[in-house]
Order: sequence, then C-alpha cells, then structure tokens
Amino acid sequence: MLILGIESSCDETAAAIVEDGVRIRASIVSSQVSTHAIYGGVVPELASRMHIEAIDPVVDQALAQAGVGLDDIDGIAATQGPGLIGALLVGFSYAKALAWARNLPLAGVNHLEAHICSLQLLDHSPGFPFIALVVSGGHTNIYHVKGPGAFSLMGQTRDDAAGEAFDKVAKMMGLSYPGGPAIESLAKKGDPEKIKFPRSMLKKGNFDFSFSGIKSAVARYLHENPDMNEAQSAHVAAGFQMAVIDVLSTKLIAAAKDTNCTDIGIAGGVSANKTLVDILSERAERHKIKVFSPPLSLCGDNAAMIAARGWEMIQNNQICGLADDVYSRVKAVVG
Repeated sequence: MLILGIESSCDETAAAIVEDGVRIRASIVSSQVSTHAIYGGVVPELASRMHIEAIDPVVDQALAQAGVGLDDIDGIAATQGPGLIGALLVGFSYAKALAWARNLPLAGVNHLEAHICSLQLLDHSPGFPFIALVVSGGHTNIYHVKGPGAFSLMGQTRDDAAGEAFDKVAKMMGLSYPGGPAIESLAKKGDPEKIKFPRSMLKKGNFDFSFSGIKSAVARYLHENPDMNEAQSAHVAAGFQMAVIDVLSTKLIAAAKDTNCTDIGIAGGVSANKTLVDILSERAERHKIKVFSPPLSLCGDNAAMIAARGWEMIQNNQICGLADDVYSRVKAVVG
C-alpha cells in the first residue's frame, strides 16, 4: 500500500511516498532555512507563501523519485496540526483537493505522533511498549507508546521547548540560525563543567520540563560578562547544552524505569544533536535501556513520518472529510 505524505507545518515543504508504513520509496524536503535565517526565526507569512510555490513541484519530485504516478497511490496523509495555521493550510488543502479528485482516503496527521512514527522507519525500531521523546523547536514531550497509535502523554514543557531555548541562546550569543547545530558545534570546543547552569524540574515523579530558567541564566551570564573571547563563549555553549541534556536524560530514564520500558526513542529536530544521543545512550545503557534515534533525514520535519502515521490511520479507518480543518495547538494525544 503506497501512501503519499505531505508536510507543511512550519518552514519545510515536504512530500514522500511510503510503502506499508515502513519502507520509504521517496522523500523530498524543500527547506526555507536560508530565507528565515536573516530574521533569526520563522516568519509565518513568508513560510506560507513559499509553501504555495513549492508544494506542487515537491509532490511531483516525490512521485518521480519513487517511480510511480498518482494512479499508483492508495491513500494520502497530510499534517493537520499543530503548526503555523497559514503553513498548515497550504499542505492540508492541497491534500484534501487531491484526495477528493482521485477518490482516495485522506488521513489528517498529528505532527507530534508522526515524529514518533519516524522511529518505525528505522531498520531496527524500538519494541512496544517504549518511551518516546519528541524534542524540537516547538515541543518537548515525553510519551509512553503502548502500541501502534497508542500514545500516552507523560510530560511536556511548561514554557520554552528545548529547541526554542537552543535558538534563543544562540541568538543571544550572536550565533547562526537554527541555533541547535551552532551551539553543538561551539560546545565541542568548551568545557561543560566550567560554567554550571540550573537544571530545572528534576523532582522525582514529575516528567514535565522547564527551559526558561536555563535560558534566563545564560542571558544573565552574558550580561555580566559582555567581553568574552571565543574560548569563554565555548564554555557557555557547552555548559548550556549539558544542562539541557542532563534534564532530558534524567527525565527519560526515569520515565522508562517508571513504566518498565527497556527502549527509549527520541525524535524531532533536536534529536539531530549527536552529543545528546551519545550521552543519553551511555547513561541509559547503565540501566539496561536502549536508545533509538532517527538519521538526520528523519530528525527534522519530513513527509515520510507523516505517511507512516497516515498509513496506520487509514488502516484503522481514521479518515478526514472535506469539512475537516487544520489546528495550531496540540490536541490531546492519548491511546
């Protein structure tokens, strides 16, 4: 069964063809990073306009890469939310029109569920049940994944997401956008023990996060030390990054032990941070817990994960109609 996936929740226009929910036949991503970089973040109006320009060519490229035509497609999946409303409307409206014209089933996919489903596209996937962390610019959520499509939210950020904190700290330090890769690169030159930033909400049994305090602590340090050299800046980056990693790894391992899970999966843009993956894997191994993370191509927003989740939904007859619309905020994700 071939599913055409479409993603346009933020600043990537993406299309993919996935077979039976697990085999990627094609995956095309048109990124807008260079356009938004000069503003230090995503400009919603620009994002929407660029999606309109890119959506048709991206779908055509995905079909060509897979060596199939629209007649070969068995269903369509598109991001319904959460995300930027204008951006979501482009991809979801396109998908609705195409599904109606071709008389195909359409799945409206929750973007966060799709990130978790990116793990099933790996050659070796976590076994059910497992703990999943969706960590990106907009979200930092822990889920207990009990089975296919069965996601139980255990904790989430109460303010800034981890990726958002990376972007804001990078901007304070005059680094490039997006901030995650810039911070990680600079942190490699620094000592993570040199500057100690706070680790928030580590209370046992609480799986929620807060990264605003870490961000504010970095802001205060930079204000008090305005004339830092590159070596000192590297210590700041390393200290900040380690504070975030300590919080994420502590919560994840605690969640796994609390639910008797032996597998942890991390997904979303921040899962591209190799330092995070390596440290989490090392710490989890001490508890006989295995960590799974997607390759770089599946860390950021992509349509393969949308198609993978859409395949599950279509199998369960979770189909959208023409009256269905997009949404910007996170809907309850409980299975």
